[in-house]
Amino acid sequence: MNLVIDVGNSFVKLAVFDDDNIVFTKRIKTIHLKERIVQLKKQYKPIKNAIISSVGKLETKDVEYICAHFNVLILSAKTKVPFLNIYKTPNTLGIDRIGLVSASVKQYPKKNRLIIDAGTCITYDFVTSENEYLGGAISPGIRMRYESLHTLTANLPLLETEIPETITGASTEESIHSGVVNGVLKEMDGVIEDYEQKYSDLTVILTGGDANFLSKQLKSSIFANSNFLLEGLNYILQFNLI
Repeated sequence: MNLVIDVGNSFVKLAVFDDDNIVFTKRIKTIHLKERIVQLKKQYKPIKNAIISSVGKLETKDVEYICAHFNVLILSAKTKVPFLNIYKTPNTLGIDRIGLVSASVKQYPKKNRLIIDAGTCITYDFVTSENEYLGGAISPGIRMRYESLHTLTANLPLLETEIPETITGASTEESIHSGVVNGVLKEMDGVIEDYEQKYSDLTVILTGGDANFLSKQLKSSIFANSNFLLEGLNYILQFNLI
């Protein structure tokens, strides 16, 4: 069994894998990491290997504890991955994007794949049917767009995310919802269409915190999977254990 530890700025996602199958997953606060891992060691005694993917910061004592109890792989730009990375600046490629691309290689082999991660930022990552990672794009996520309209202007309110009823907002609030949500949807549809025109047999994968919200609105066929990054991290761990 493998333990996957995905560290964000305030929260950690934990998952236990039995080969390719998730048998446990939980989102916790970073301060509770050691406590939860102690519980997992008791509950899933066969766990031997672990991978740490961190865009946040772990306490040194937590890293030392994990390394003392598991065979640990700490994901970095230098980690061996199951695809050819021909990004011009490979050392700057986010480790979350590395995990997502790895998941696409595992789950959709021999296809041209576009991975859209709808989170704080919206990232687009493209990998060819020959498993060559070419790069992609980064744009502001939904919440970032709402918040920037509020913080960078004098009078616009900060709103919660809401699906607009019409393209034409009849009030300031309706106009913000239309601009933000429809803007994101049109952006995604446009990016997908551009890739479809250039690459045949395109598989589009939508993941991230806003995936479920957006998947119901997008015109293109997509595969939404909330555990996609965790599965990619587990695959990287497996790939390095061979």
